[in-house]
Amino acid sequence: MSDDTGERAPVYATHALVETLCALAADAEPRALSVALATSAPSALDASDGTGTPLAEVPADAAVFSDFYFPDAGRALDAVFGVDLATPSGQTKGRFLAHPMGDPDPALGDDLAARLLVAVPPWDVADVRAYDRRGRRRLVLVAAETPAEDL
Repeated sequence: MSDDTGERAPVYATHALVETLCALAADAEPRALSVALATSAPSALDASDGTGTPLAEVPADAAVFSDFYFPDAGRALDAVFGVDLATPSGQTKGRFLAHPMGDPDPALGDDLAARLLVAVPPWDVADVRAYDRRGRRRLVLVAAETPAEDL
């Protein structure tokens, strides 16, 4: 997908999500980490005073990475059945990968998805790169968060 300038559409993610994922990667080090990511429509997000592009500047039809599924949830089921039963089918649109050895490029051994966010040490938000199946994309951090849910 290209715009009039020939540049591919960016990958959008909330700043809060990427910050949380970087903290998970730091906690997991020296192990690699793979986390399923879900998107939200900009209209489903709440604007925040945080760092990043204002929510109002995100196109209404953009998918914004805003949520994740805990990487260790359902591991007992995975071990028995060999299938990830903890992540709802069709709900994830991408993955976050932590590469503790410092290589920011996707690797053949990674859990791949249509969109990837790859982080390397020192696990700063600025060290996260976005990819799609055609290569590297521009990551746009959005000053937004998912609304609080009632349990």
